Amino acid sequence: MPIMLFAAGKGTRMGSLTNSCPKPMIKVAGKPLIDHALQIANAAKVGPKVVNLHYLPELLKTHLSDDDIVFSEETDALLETGGGLRKALPLLGQSPVMTMNTDAVWKGPNPIDVIQNAWAPQMEALLLLIKKKNVSGHLGAGDFGTDAEGRLHREPDMIYTGVQIIRTDVLSEIDEVAFSMNIAWDIIAKRGGLYGTIYDGKWCDVGQPSSIPLAEAMLHV
Repeated sequence: MPIMLFAAGKGTRMGSLTNSCPKPMIKVAGKPLIDHALQIANAAKVGPKVVNLHYLPELLKTHLSDDDIVFSEETDALLETGGGLRKALPLLGQSPVMTMNTDAVWKGPNPIDVIQNAWAPQMEALLLLIKKKNVSGHLGAGDFGTDAEGRLHREPDMIYTGVQIIRTDVLSEIDEVAFSMNIAWDIIAKRGGLYGTIYDGKWCDVGQPSSIPLAEAMLHV
């Protein structure tokens, strides 16, 4: 299955850490965040792998030059997650596709294996969720709840981990050039095609400097 790794954000919440370094290059436990994500993707043997670029793109290109990666450049304008995925579709080559944020670290089973094992033909999108007790570093209240069949609705119950599988036809229904995946999810949810599955390991959202020691502590426990 093709995978899109989101790496185009400016990382403004990281403050001075991103003055001369794109957020995916910030190190956690001695390794850049994007390397943590790629280790998971490579272990799960998914591909082709596409990485989008915006802020300080040459640093990421140089760092990733030895890996089998295709780049989707958003240097003219940041397209957000939904717009970025739509721009990268010709590089991904087929639907459904997987997407993964690169600003988190994991401990436990491979999250890509977990979501691929839960994917079923009736799903239009499947999001990997986690219970709050297994989360570090996340400042939000929560994102989704599930019904008995695993369909999602908006509720501050469980947290979206940044990994999904999605059929990409929905992206052609959206007029905006730059838009969040949330717009696509809301369209899919209204027709009953948005599902979730639970990750039982640990997850740390590395969205601000204070999350880095939390992530390192989680990895070393």
